[in-house]
Amino acid sequence: MRLSSFYPVICTDQVTRSRDFYAEHFGFEIVFETDWYVSLKLPGEPGYELALLDHRHETLPARGRVPVQGLLLNFEVADVDAEYERLVLRAGLVPELALRSEDFGQRHFIVADPNGVLIDVITPIAPSAEFVRSYVGAEGSEQG
Repeated sequence: MRLSSFYPVICTDQVTRSRDFYAEHFGFEIVFETDWYVSLKLPGEPGYELALLDHRHETLPARGRVPVQGLLLNFEVADVDAEYERLVLRAGLVPELALRSEDFGQRHFIVADPNGVLIDVITPIAPSAEFVRSYVGAEGSEQG
């Protein structure tokens, strides 16, 4: 299979509120919108897409008509400390996980969208010696 696109679709009963959240806090722009579906893209970043779908819509099979659960989105950024200041300290998002550095090679924090979807904002850092060998083809280097 050769993909031309790949993106998550969040099934929600809060389409508008979710749209506003991702636009305001993460810079996504609307490229298509109905009352039951919104397609979002990051401007200038081909391939960075996200969609929101009313979980009750008939385009979903009946067994799939439930709100999102157990989803974690990873957003890798150049400066996680600056994003923590912007999103948590200035914008007032509540951290689900405080800013910290992990031995496995990440400095990160986690916030949640209006649906409870966790958003892990990450800057890769050098892993501890214990985790270096876990990175295939990147031994001794910064994760990336």
